[in-house]
Amino acid sequence: MIQVGIFTGYYPCTIDETIRRIKEGGFSCVQLDVSFKDCDAMRGELNDETAKVIRDKFRDANLPVTALSAYTNFVHPDPQKRQENIEYFKRMIRFARKLGCGYIASETGTYNQESDWVWDDKNASEEAYQEVLAIVRDLTACAEENGVTFIIENYINNVIGSVEQIERLFADVNSPNLQLLCDPSNYFTGENINNMDEELTKVFDRLAPYMKIAHAKDCKLAEDTSEKHADIDADESHSFRGSGAVELPAAGLGCLNYDLYLQLLAKHHPNMPLIIEHLDEGGIPRAKAFIDEKLKKYGI
Repeated sequence: MIQVGIFTGYYPCTIDETIRRIKEGGFSCVQLDVSFKDCDAMRGELNDETAKVIRDKFRDANLPVTALSAYTNFVHPDPQKRQENIEYFKRMIRFARKLGCGYIASETGTYNQESDWVWDDKNASEEAYQEVLAIVRDLTACAEENGVTFIIENYINNVIGSVEQIERLFADVNSPNLQLLCDPSNYFTGENINNMDEELTKVFDRLAPYMKIAHAKDCKLAEDTSEKHADIDADESHSFRGSGAVELPAAGLGCLNYDLYLQLLAKHHPNMPLIIEHLDEGGIPRAKAFIDEKLKKYGI
């Protein structure tokens, strides 16, 4: 059966309280954000000792850590910030196994001057692709040295967003230490969202062998095309709700064909962890109930 998990970053709490609430919510695994009130990697509070404490607490709670979040913008237009972002990701790679994680996740980023999630025309250039390719090769080599797999999460507003771009990147890097985080909501634009089933089938037909964990959020055409964030106590990567023609709400609040998505996921990966996201804390029970009912409907 498919396990249902959640990002730890949706709970603005200490490590112990986060674990308590996740267990209370009935989840069976997590994607780990080291952004707790009593230990935040972005504030430089992660070390070998705290990593072991975190790992052991999740093991004692019987909450497997499916992946480590280290989301950042690898092509930030400010060269100094870009280098800081890449070094942050490498630092988290080195902590991944100490935190009990074999997978570490990030998107690739955008050249946009104002945001890490808004489209920039440079993203579509060959120059941008070659720059991302060099960075991803370097990060994948670092992951291999540390016994970790880098799982890229594509997003249509980033340099790596489409099925074709993912295929090209994976062929060029050609490493078992580079794999894919499955999130079908991230492929949709104003042009293809009305071809929902065709696009979902294409994603799985061409990319299923690379998928290691899956996400559960939703998508729909946006009334407001500006960048959207929820008013929650969380990192920007968790408050983000879409930019441009497509909004990205929580699972069950959009038009993603969840019946088809979950059937395709179960067909190719019948035991893959499914991590719900794009939530506020009050909406977590509804989103989990929605996913649980869909999984029970198909016996997966």
